[in-house]
Amino acid sequence: MYYYRTTGFNGYSVKYSPFYDSRLAVSSAANFGLVGNGRLHILNLTPSGIQPLQTFDTNDGLFDVAWSEANEHHLAVASGDGSIKLFDTGASATDGFPVAGWKEHTREVFCVAWDGVMKEGFVSSSWDGTVRFWRPEARGALRAWNTGSCTYSAAFSPHEPGIVSCVASDSMLRIFDLRANPAGGGGGVGVGGMQNDTPVLAIKVPGASELLTHDWNKYRSNTIATGGVDRVVRVFDLRQAGAGAASAGAMVHGGLPAAPVSELRGHEYGIRKVAWSPHWPGVLMSGGYDMSVRIWEDGLGEGMGGAGVGTSTGIGRMLGVMDKHTEFVAGLDWCLFGGEGWAASVGWDEGVWVWDANAVVAGVR
Repeated sequence: MYYYRTTGFNGYSVKYSPFYDSRLAVSSAANFGLVGNGRLHILNLTPSGIQPLQTFDTNDGLFDVAWSEANEHHLAVASGDGSIKLFDTGASATDGFPVAGWKEHTREVFCVAWDGVMKEGFVSSSWDGTVRFWRPEARGALRAWNTGSCTYSAAFSPHEPGIVSCVASDSMLRIFDLRANPAGGGGGVGVGGMQNDTPVLAIKVPGASELLTHDWNKYRSNTIATGGVDRVVRVFDLRQAGAGAASAGAMVHGGLPAAPVSELRGHEYGIRKVAWSPHWPGVLMSGGYDMSVRIWEDGLGEGMGGAGVGTSTGIGRMLGVMDKHTEFVAGLDWCLFGGEGWAASVGWDEGVWVWDANAVVAGVR
């Protein structure tokens, strides 16, 4: 395991660069994000440990960060003052200032996520109940959807272009389609208003509690995992809701409750982050307010050992626990490169940990 401390700043999110296996970005906030500045940390992994490369300070706390999928130097950050900023790690002339910025959200921006398929833009979600789509070259949001509830997490499908998902405090998982005509539903609207906010699919997640996080499976195009206040990771097959179409773009709106295909229980408090493995179809990790990171097999596909457990039974299991954090775990990410299983986590303890999931599962501390 490797450790780095973001002294004076509590970690909220960590992301591996999609271009370099040794590069990490961490968004953080002073005073746990309640008041004070934010800081973006650019870190480098070396044989001797984690070394700082650059820092960018902001006037308000930073709750999330997303690397550009098109430019290796660009990162978008989500700020507590409702703004989004774009930093360039290769532009020394900026003297630490952002190269672009936007402020259309009226509350804290809690999530930013770059499109890994088209790579041209990113989405943001906010406590103001909106999800917005941006491109770095545009002066304002190109699309916006109103969920009507505090929206903690938004993401792009890693399989199909233009599919955007989000989860909110009303226990709803919503799917929107950027390709849809705004007047026809599911596509939101431009910056002029929000005349149609109907998703192409909406799932009422059981438990009647706030949803804080979700992630798309990297191998199964219709599989999403959610986590929230009720401490349960739930895995959904989108084909079992609405019209049951195999393509997310062809799905129809459905607001009825949908049964998860797998439930993973073990966290003692709410779940702040879930992340599917880029290497094993049936493996994901979750972190939360019990200060732990837990690794799971969902019981639906190939696990770390090969065939997994009980294929298609929906009976998952917890494989291991990483318990080095001494405060809430807020951010998680898997490394896309190198040996399978390397991951990073950050928390309110100012700690950044980089670790091997294989070693955690094997019980190596």
